[in-house]
Amino acid sequence: MERRKQSFIVLGTGVSGAAAAELLQAEGAAFCLYDANTKMDTEAFFRQHPQLAEARLYLGEIPEEVRKTVDTAVLSPGVPADSPLVEELRARGVKIWGEIELAYRFSKGRIAAITGTNGKTTTTSLVGEIMKLCYDSVKVVGNIGIPYTKMARETRDDTVVVAEISSFQLETVERFAPEVSAILNITPDHLDRHHTMENYIAAKERIAMNQKGSDVCVLNYEDEELRRFGESLPIRTVFFSAKRRLRDGLYYEDGILYRAKDGEAEEILPVEQMQILGVHNYENAMAAAAVCESMGVPLDLIRQGLKAFRAVEHRIEFVCRKKGVAFYNDSKGTNPDAAIKGIKAMPGATVLIGGGYDKHADYGEWIESFHGKVKRLLLLGQTKEAIAACCREHGFFDYTFTDTLEEAVRLAYELAEPGESVLLSPACASWGMFENYEQRGRIYKECVGRLEE
Repeated sequence: MERRKQSFIVLGTGVSGAAAAELLQAEGAAFCLYDANTKMDTEAFFRQHPQLAEARLYLGEIPEEVRKTVDTAVLSPGVPADSPLVEELRARGVKIWGEIELAYRFSKGRIAAITGTNGKTTTTSLVGEIMKLCYDSVKVVGNIGIPYTKMARETRDDTVVVAEISSFQLETVERFAPEVSAILNITPDHLDRHHTMENYIAAKERIAMNQKGSDVCVLNYEDEELRRFGESLPIRTVFFSAKRRLRDGLYYEDGILYRAKDGEAEEILPVEQMQILGVHNYENAMAAAAVCESMGVPLDLIRQGLKAFRAVEHRIEFVCRKKGVAFYNDSKGTNPDAAIKGIKAMPGATVLIGGGYDKHADYGEWIESFHGKVKRLLLLGQTKEAIAACCREHGFFDYTFTDTLEEAVRLAYELAEPGESVLLSPACASWGMFENYEQRGRIYKECVGRLEE
């Protein structure tokens, strides 16, 4: 096959990069690996990936003879598509693919792909669980934590791939074409990487760029950009709305999810029958239902899946109750818009733990959402001073600085009264203090577990 005759270089040796290299190795393709970290523990890497023991790995610099002979560079999501190295390779005529594009070239079956600033992990997980009620071979992959390249060789013609795709991954798609795509919402995020909101929107919308014919794109009607985008697409669009009744699409009204066609509405189910909280999760449920129905799943199985699904870890996850205080883990609330949804889902007065890595976000709207809910904000991490300044600008002065997550948890427990909640919903990324939001969430739960009752 033509792709096996190509010479690849995999940029980045994290989970996605290693999985991409392992796929290339298994397919007999010529490849090498590169990592910018000159202090990388290569022995540990090869112990962890023994099948790559014979692979060439370059650190810091790529030899000129390699730059001259490589045909395709495969970028890990953490490698910016406009970095100097990538720009140089592109100028040499090297194809620039991401891990998603590589996996797509080697995989089989049908694909449902989901993106959005917030809610994509919950929606992807929900779609995966519903699909498993209908199809024998289902692979849930992508930004959700399982590289698509890791599963590509396990796909069959009858496989349904459910993929969570980030804006980083969409920057480098070329032929990737899902049968059904979904964009849940677009709000400011990752502007340190994409530089402008226009670039970020363009990256998200690339999920549908190769769709055609009977393909479907599921979109949030309440997002003005997505409404405009949907009206411009040459394929069928399915809208969902949590704010208004739609003539065609899915909508939420008076505690019930509906599906409408030509003005005739059919009840999907009352939201009280689901195990996930908040209007944002009703949006996720509608998006999941639209994706699954577009992939041929009967409505009765969709209902069954919606009723059975539990919240994913780290997304408004109930941890426990101590002395009448409820603890929630929303570590995946890594931007202000996601964190607003966490606050809105709380049943009453809340002690909020926030702050972390600076992604150049605007915290004003997040702070405005505190009214009537947040009794104290405990700040930590790189952004605590900036968030405090924004709090003062918006007339919110009930904040306290903390140095560690453990300290914040202990103080929150002291401040919260029985019947109130403690919520970790940082509105910031975890980098700098933690490896990722999963580690942050796990440590939070460990700290809560050590509190005396």
